Amino acid sequence: QVQLVESGGGLVQTGGSLRLSCAASGRTIITYNMAWFRQAPGKEREFVAAATRNGALTYYADSVKGRFTISRHNAENTVHLRMNSLKPEDTAVYYCAAGHFSNWSTRENRGSYDYWGQGTQVTVSS
Repeated sequence: QVQLVESGGGLVQTGGSLRLSCAASGRTIITYNMAWFRQAPGKEREFVAAATRNGALTYYADSVKGRFTISRHNAENTVHLRMNSLKPEDTAVYYCAAGHFSNWSTRENRGSYDYWGQGTQVTVSS
């Protein structure tokens, strides 16, 4: 079992930045692909970013490419999401996820992930 706890969300103005953190416990995350998803009110949970086990490969949704950066620190059992140039449409609850899958092409699928955090709210004001 892996427990994931997100932090770092909050209220920020358009164009601002936030850094989300995901702290894992129970098991080392080194054997998991790690990802961030988000869910806005009335919408389905959507993929944001993912990183392979050693962090060598990362992948982003088109909507955040060039603005968000995922990073992982396996020795500290943490994952971060740096969010720059935030827009009102980035407003959502952000979730950290861990997945044991071996097929990297499934990285955007919610079903590929075995463990989820409770989420942290990000609100971007216009």
